[in-house]
Amino acid sequence: MGKIAFLLAGQGAQKPGMGKSFYESSPAAKKLLDSLEMLRPGTLQTCFAGEQETLNRTIHTQPCLFLADLACAVAATEAGLSPDMCAGFSLGEWAAAALTGLLTPEDAFRLVILRAERMDDCALRHPGAMTAVLKLSAEQVQDLAAEFREVYPVNFNAPGQTVVASSRDEVEAFEARVKQAGGRAMRLKVSGAFHSPYMEDARQALSDALEGVGLREAQIPLYANLTAEPYNKDVAREWLSRQAASPVQWQRTIEAMLRQGAETFVELGPGATLTGLGRRMAPEKTWINVEDSEGLNKALETVRRNAC
Repeated sequence: MGKIAFLLAGQGAQKPGMGKSFYESSPAAKKLLDSLEMLRPGTLQTCFAGEQETLNRTIHTQPCLFLADLACAVAATEAGLSPDMCAGFSLGEWAAAALTGLLTPEDAFRLVILRAERMDDCALRHPGAMTAVLKLSAEQVQDLAAEFREVYPVNFNAPGQTVVASSRDEVEAFEARVKQAGGRAMRLKVSGAFHSPYMEDARQALSDALEGVGLREAQIPLYANLTAEPYNKDVAREWLSRQAASPVQWQRTIEAMLRQGAETFVELGPGATLTGLGRRMAPEKTWINVEDSEGLNKALETVRRNAC
Protein backbone atom coordinates (compact mmCIF):
# COMPACT_ATOMS: atom_id res chain seq x y z
CA MET A 1 0.00 0.00 0.00
CA GLY A 2 2.89 2.37 0.59
CA LYS A 3 3.14 5.01 3.26
CA ILE A 4 0.30 7.16 4.62
CA ALA A 5 0.66 10.93 4.98
CA PHE A 6 -1.65 13.05 7.13
CA LEU A 7 -2.32 16.61 5.91
CA LEU A 8 -4.03 19.03 8.30
CA ALA A 9 -6.20 21.81 6.86
CA GLY A 10 -5.32 25.50 7.08
CA GLN A 11 -7.08 28.81 7.49
CA GLY A 12 -9.75 29.35 4.87
CA ALA A 13 -11.22 25.88 5.35
CA GLN A 14 -13.26 26.86 8.43
CA LYS A 15 -17.02 26.39 8.41
CA PRO A 16 -19.85 26.11 10.95
CA GLY A 17 -20.16 22.78 12.69
CA MET A 18 -16.57 21.71 12.16
CA GLY A 19 -15.36 19.14 14.65
CA LYS A 20 -18.80 18.39 16.07
CA SER A 21 -19.10 15.00 14.39
CA PHE A 22 -15.92 13.76 16.06
CA TYR A 23 -16.84 15.29 19.40
CA GLU A 24 -19.99 13.19 19.33
CA SER A 25 -18.50 9.98 17.90
CA SER A 26 -14.91 9.71 19.17
CA PRO A 27 -14.20 9.33 22.90
CA ALA A 28 -10.57 10.32 22.36
CA ALA A 29 -11.50 13.47 20.46
CA LYS A 30 -14.12 14.47 23.04
CA LYS A 31 -11.71 14.03 25.93
CA LEU A 32 -9.07 16.14 24.21
CA LEU A 33 -11.47 18.90 23.15
CA ASP A 34 -13.00 19.14 26.61
CA SER A 35 -9.55 19.57 28.15
CA LEU A 36 -8.49 22.25 25.63
CA GLU A 37 -11.81 24.08 25.93
CA MET A 38 -10.84 24.98 29.49
CA LEU A 39 -7.94 27.05 28.11
CA ARG A 40 -10.29 29.19 25.99
CA PRO A 41 -13.90 28.74 27.12
CA GLY A 42 -16.46 29.16 24.37
CA THR A 43 -14.25 27.90 21.54
CA LEU A 44 -16.22 24.69 21.03
CA GLN A 45 -19.50 26.60 20.93
CA THR A 46 -18.04 28.81 18.21
CA CYS A 47 -16.84 25.74 16.29
CA PHE A 48 -20.16 23.94 16.49
CA ALA A 49 -22.67 26.78 16.26
CA GLY A 50 -20.79 29.93 15.26
CA GLU A 51 -21.80 31.77 12.11
CA GLN A 52 -19.44 31.88 9.14
CA GLU A 53 -18.76 35.58 9.64
CA THR A 54 -17.58 34.93 13.19
CA LEU A 55 -15.44 31.98 12.15
CA ASN A 56 -13.80 34.05 9.43
CA ARG A 57 -12.25 36.43 11.98
CA THR A 58 -8.67 35.35 12.51
CA ILE A 59 -8.92 35.66 16.26
CA HIS A 60 -11.60 32.94 16.17
CA THR A 61 -10.59 31.06 13.04
CA GLN A 62 -7.27 29.80 14.29
CA PRO A 63 -8.26 28.40 17.72
CA CYS A 64 -11.43 26.86 16.27
CA LEU A 65 -9.70 25.32 13.27
CA PHE A 66 -6.91 23.99 15.49
CA LEU A 67 -9.48 22.11 17.59
CA ALA A 68 -11.33 20.82 14.53
CA ASP A 69 -8.15 19.61 12.83
CA LEU A 70 -6.80 17.96 15.94
CA ALA A 71 -10.12 16.30 16.76
CA CYS A 72 -10.23 14.85 13.27
CA ALA A 73 -6.64 13.58 13.50
CA VAL A 74 -7.13 12.07 16.95
CA ALA A 75 -10.32 10.33 15.83
CA ALA A 76 -8.52 8.97 12.77
CA THR A 77 -5.68 7.50 14.83
CA GLU A 78 -8.17 6.13 17.35
CA ALA A 79 -9.95 4.38 14.46
CA GLY A 80 -6.72 2.73 13.32
CA LEU A 81 -5.23 5.07 10.70
CA SER A 82 -1.51 5.33 11.37
CA PRO A 83 0.45 8.04 9.54
CA ASP A 84 4.05 7.57 8.44
CA MET A 85 4.51 11.33 8.02
CA CYS A 86 2.56 14.55 8.59
CA ALA A 87 2.28 18.11 7.39
CA GLY A 88 -0.15 20.93 8.06
CA PHE A 89 -0.95 23.92 5.89
CA SER A 90 -0.23 27.15 7.80
CA LEU A 91 -2.44 26.97 10.91
CA GLY A 92 -2.73 23.22 10.31
CA GLU A 93 0.96 22.84 11.07
CA TRP A 94 0.29 23.68 14.72
CA ALA A 95 -2.29 20.91 15.01
CA ALA A 96 0.19 18.59 13.30
CA ALA A 97 2.84 19.62 15.84
CA ALA A 98 0.48 18.55 18.63
CA LEU A 99 -0.43 15.30 16.88
CA THR A 100 3.19 14.28 16.30
CA GLY A 101 4.32 15.20 19.83
CA LEU A 102 6.60 18.09 18.89
CA LEU A 103 4.41 20.17 21.23
CA THR A 104 1.89 19.06 23.82
CA PRO A 105 -1.70 19.78 22.73
CA GLU A 106 -1.99 22.29 25.59
CA ASP A 107 1.17 24.21 24.64
CA ALA A 108 0.23 24.14 20.96
CA PHE A 109 -3.24 25.52 21.71
CA ARG A 110 -1.88 28.30 23.93
CA LEU A 111 0.52 29.30 21.14
CA VAL A 112 -2.28 29.20 18.57
CA ILE A 113 -4.37 31.51 20.72
CA LEU A 114 -1.43 33.91 20.89
CA ARG A 115 -0.80 33.54 17.16
CA ALA A 116 -4.43 34.36 16.39
CA GLU A 117 -4.42 37.44 18.62
CA ARG A 118 -1.17 38.81 17.22
CA MET A 119 -1.98 38.07 13.58
CA ASP A 120 -5.40 39.65 13.99
CA ASP A 121 -3.75 42.71 15.49
CA CYS A 122 -1.23 42.85 12.63
CA ALA A 123 -4.06 42.62 10.10
CA LEU A 124 -5.90 45.52 11.76
CA ARG A 125 -2.79 47.71 11.88
CA HIS A 126 -1.57 46.77 8.39
CA PRO A 127 -4.65 46.14 6.23
CA GLY A 128 -3.91 43.87 3.32
CA ALA A 129 -5.33 41.27 0.97
CA MET A 130 -4.50 37.87 -0.45
CA THR A 131 -4.98 36.75 -4.04
CA ALA A 132 -4.63 33.30 -5.56
CA VAL A 133 -2.96 33.46 -8.95
CA LEU A 134 -3.90 30.65 -11.33
CA LYS A 135 -2.55 29.60 -14.75
CA LEU A 136 0.88 31.16 -14.18
CA SER A 137 4.04 29.54 -12.88
CA ALA A 138 5.51 30.49 -9.52
CA GLU A 139 8.39 32.16 -11.34
CA GLN A 140 5.98 34.28 -13.39
CA VAL A 141 4.12 35.32 -10.24
CA GLN A 142 7.38 36.27 -8.54
CA ASP A 143 8.37 38.39 -11.54
CA LEU A 144 5.01 40.18 -11.54
CA ALA A 145 5.17 40.77 -7.78
CA ALA A 146 8.60 42.34 -8.19
CA GLU A 147 6.97 45.11 -10.22
CA PHE A 148 5.17 46.29 -7.07
CA ARG A 149 6.35 47.71 -3.77
CA GLU A 150 4.25 45.59 -1.40
CA VAL A 151 3.19 42.41 -3.15
CA TYR A 152 4.65 39.19 -1.74
CA PRO A 153 4.32 35.61 -3.06
CA VAL A 154 3.50 33.69 0.12
CA ASN A 155 1.83 30.33 -0.61
CA PHE A 156 3.48 28.11 -3.20
CA ASN A 157 0.57 25.67 -3.38
CA ALA A 158 0.93 23.68 -6.60
CA PRO A 159 1.99 24.12 -10.23
CA GLY A 160 -0.15 26.93 -11.58
CA GLN A 161 -1.35 28.15 -8.19
CA THR A 162 0.55 30.69 -6.11
CA VAL A 163 -0.99 32.99 -3.50
CA VAL A 164 0.30 36.51 -2.93
CA ALA A 165 -0.21 38.86 0.00
CA SER A 166 -0.34 42.55 -0.71
CA SER A 167 -1.26 45.99 0.51
CA ARG A 168 -4.82 47.05 -0.19
CA ASP A 169 -3.46 49.95 -2.19
CA GLU A 170 -1.78 47.67 -4.74
CA VAL A 171 -4.02 44.61 -4.90
CA GLU A 172 -6.27 45.74 -7.74
CA ALA A 173 -3.37 46.88 -9.90
CA PHE A 174 -1.58 43.59 -9.30
CA GLU A 175 -4.68 41.57 -10.19
CA ALA A 176 -5.05 43.57 -13.41
CA ARG A 177 -1.41 42.83 -14.21
CA VAL A 178 -2.02 39.11 -13.67
CA LYS A 179 -4.91 39.19 -16.14
CA GLN A 180 -2.74 41.08 -18.61
CA ALA A 181 -0.10 38.34 -18.32
CA GLY A 182 -2.62 35.60 -19.11
CA GLY A 183 -3.34 34.46 -15.58
CA ARG A 184 -6.41 34.46 -13.39
CA ALA A 185 -6.57 36.32 -10.07
CA MET A 186 -8.97 35.17 -7.36
CA ARG A 187 -9.27 37.32 -4.22
CA LEU A 188 -9.34 35.22 -1.04
CA LYS A 189 -11.83 35.77 1.79
CA VAL A 190 -9.30 36.36 4.55
CA SER A 191 -8.89 39.18 7.02
CA GLY A 192 -5.21 39.95 6.48
CA ALA A 193 -2.06 39.60 4.38
CA PHE A 194 -0.73 36.51 6.11
CA HIS A 195 2.74 34.94 5.77
CA SER A 196 4.11 38.31 4.71
CA PRO A 197 6.29 40.96 6.35
CA TYR A 198 3.06 42.50 7.69
CA MET A 199 3.05 39.64 10.24
CA GLU A 200 6.47 40.44 11.73
CA ASP A 201 5.07 41.42 15.14
CA ALA A 202 3.30 38.05 15.35
CA ARG A 203 6.55 36.28 14.51
CA GLN A 204 8.35 38.11 17.30
CA ALA A 205 5.60 37.35 19.83
CA LEU A 206 5.71 33.66 18.96
CA SER A 207 9.50 33.61 19.14
CA ASP A 208 9.38 35.10 22.63
CA ALA A 209 6.64 32.72 23.80
CA LEU A 210 8.38 29.64 22.42
CA GLU A 211 11.42 30.35 24.60
CA GLY A 212 9.42 29.18 27.59
CA VAL A 213 7.91 26.09 25.96
CA GLY A 214 9.32 22.59 26.20
CA LEU A 215 9.82 20.90 22.84
CA ARG A 216 10.27 17.22 22.08
CA GLU A 217 11.34 15.26 19.05
CA ALA A 218 8.34 14.54 16.84
CA GLN A 219 7.28 10.90 17.04
CA ILE A 220 6.20 11.02 13.39
CA PRO A 221 8.15 13.00 10.74
CA LEU A 222 6.56 16.47 10.50
CA TYR A 223 7.38 18.53 7.41
CA ALA A 224 7.77 22.27 7.93
CA ASN A 225 6.01 24.95 5.88
CA LEU A 226 9.15 27.07 6.11
CA THR A 227 11.65 24.61 4.60
CA ALA A 228 9.68 21.56 3.36
CA GLU A 229 12.02 19.52 5.56
CA PRO A 230 11.20 17.45 8.68
CA TYR A 231 11.32 19.23 12.03
CA ASN A 232 13.75 18.37 14.75
CA LYS A 233 13.79 19.75 18.26
CA ASP A 234 16.83 21.96 17.64
CA VAL A 235 15.22 24.01 14.85
CA ALA A 236 11.60 23.88 15.99
CA ARG A 237 11.51 27.19 17.88
CA GLU A 238 12.91 29.13 14.95
CA TRP A 239 10.86 27.39 12.27
CA LEU A 240 7.57 27.61 14.16
CA SER A 241 7.96 31.29 14.98
CA ARG A 242 9.07 32.26 11.47
CA GLN A 243 6.14 30.44 9.89
CA ALA A 244 3.63 33.24 10.52
CA ALA A 245 5.60 35.80 8.48
CA SER A 246 7.18 33.48 5.89
CA PRO A 247 5.93 31.75 2.73
CA VAL A 248 4.32 28.31 2.87
CA GLN A 249 6.32 25.90 0.69
CA TRP A 250 3.46 23.47 0.15
CA GLN A 251 4.37 22.14 -3.29
CA ARG A 252 7.90 21.35 -2.09
CA THR A 253 6.43 19.68 1.01
CA ILE A 254 4.26 17.31 -1.00
CA GLU A 255 7.16 16.57 -3.36
CA ALA A 256 9.35 15.71 -0.36
CA MET A 257 6.71 13.35 1.02
CA LEU A 258 6.37 11.67 -2.36
CA ARG A 259 10.12 11.09 -2.42
CA GLN A 260 9.81 9.40 0.98
CA GLY A 261 7.28 6.93 -0.39
CA ALA A 262 3.91 8.49 0.46
CA GLU A 263 1.18 6.75 -1.53
CA THR A 264 -1.97 7.67 0.39
CA PHE A 265 -2.63 11.24 1.50
CA VAL A 266 -5.38 11.85 4.07
CA GLU A 267 -6.54 15.44 4.48
CA LEU A 268 -7.90 16.00 7.99
CA GLY A 269 -10.17 18.90 8.90
CA PRO A 270 -12.89 20.85 7.11
CA GLY A 271 -12.89 21.13 3.34
CA ALA A 272 -10.92 19.42 0.60
CA THR A 273 -8.54 22.14 -0.58
CA LEU A 274 -5.37 20.16 0.07
CA THR A 275 -6.84 17.09 -1.62
CA GLY A 276 -7.55 19.16 -4.71
CA LEU A 277 -4.04 20.59 -4.79
CA GLY A 278 -2.53 17.15 -4.30
CA ARG A 279 -4.43 15.57 -7.14
CA ARG A 280 -2.98 18.19 -9.44
CA MET A 281 0.55 17.28 -8.36
CA ALA A 282 0.28 13.48 -8.14
CA PRO A 283 -3.00 12.22 -9.64
CA GLU A 284 -1.79 8.62 -9.54
CA LYS A 285 -1.69 8.64 -5.73
CA THR A 286 -4.66 8.14 -3.39
CA TRP A 287 -6.10 11.38 -1.99
CA ILE A 288 -8.79 11.30 0.70
CA ASN A 289 -10.40 14.13 2.65
CA VAL A 290 -11.87 13.51 6.10
CA GLU A 291 -13.96 16.17 7.81
CA ASP A 292 -16.57 14.12 9.68
CA SER A 293 -17.18 10.58 10.94
CA GLU A 294 -18.79 9.52 7.66
CA GLY A 295 -15.70 10.66 5.78
CA LEU A 296 -13.49 8.80 8.25
CA ASN A 297 -15.39 5.57 7.65
CA LYS A 298 -14.94 5.98 3.90
CA ALA A 299 -11.23 6.66 4.40
CA LEU A 300 -10.82 3.51 6.47
CA GLU A 301 -12.55 1.49 3.75
CA THR A 302 -10.28 2.95 1.09
CA VAL A 303 -7.11 2.31 3.05
CA ARG A 304 -8.13 -1.29 3.81
CA ARG A 305 -9.08 -1.90 0.20
CA ASN A 306 -5.73 -0.56 -1.02
CA ALA A 307 -3.92 -2.79 1.45
CA CYS A 308 -5.45 -5.94 -0.04
